[in-house]
Amino acid sequence: MDLKALCFDVIEIAREVGIYIKMQESQLKQKDIETKSLNSLVSYVDKTAEKKIIAALKELLPESGFIAEEGTDETKGEKYHWIIDPLDGTTNFIHGIPMYSVSIALQENDQIVLGVVFEVSRDECFYAWKGGLAYMNTEEISVSKTKSIKDSLVATGFPYYDFKRQDGYFESLKHFANNSRGIRRMGSAAIDLVYVACGRFDLFYEYSLHPWDVAAGAFIVTQAGGKITDFQGGNNWLHGKEIIASNETLHSSSLAVIKAI
Repeated sequence: MDLKALCFDVIEIAREVGIYIKMQESQLKQKDIETKSLNSLVSYVDKTAEKKIIAALKELLPESGFIAEEGTDETKGEKYHWIIDPLDGTTNFIHGIPMYSVSIALQENDQIVLGVVFEVSRDECFYAWKGGLAYMNTEEISVSKTKSIKDSLVATGFPYYDFKRQDGYFESLKHFANNSRGIRRMGSAAIDLVYVACGRFDLFYEYSLHPWDVAAGAFIVTQAGGKITDFQGGNNWLHGKEIIASNETLHSSSLAVIKAI
């Protein structure tokens, strides 16, 4: 399989769907918004975007299955699965905040081999494939070389539906607030991750995320020279609902703080 060629095909799909999402900004009405669960919102835009992505991906790789946020197609593949978030940052989108993305990853057996994250409003596409480097549009990207937390910009996602671990989480937040250059909460984990990949953020961590939130962005971080683990420093970040992304140096120094969550 030519992963590089496939990646560029996926980029085109992500961009086309991003254009559709952008066009719907002014069309969306309050009546179009549904609540799936506590603070988990969805609209026809998410669902239509997902259907468009899946239809296009089926043409590229007919034997593949899908792990997609809105569950519009739950086909199982023997070897390949696309992991899709058609609109990561739905709450931002609904509230008119221009920070949302299209996220698509390809999983071969248990390994991510391709990732594309398109930040719609900034027209920035981040991507990587196995055996290659990481890119933003046509430029090669890499994680930061920041060596200490005091010089770092930290990104996170606040608990918004799972509050069981919030005490430990807010302790970690206090630590980073007191010891870093600042904390940012963008509202799209996919964007947080690719911002780590290109060095805009030095560290990102969050719990209670799903595979479609992190698959593509985390893969791009690794291809950009970064490190991805769960809160214990292990590899259960895709399905384990907790993730840390950073460069190697900061990862080690931050793990002690984050693992206490």
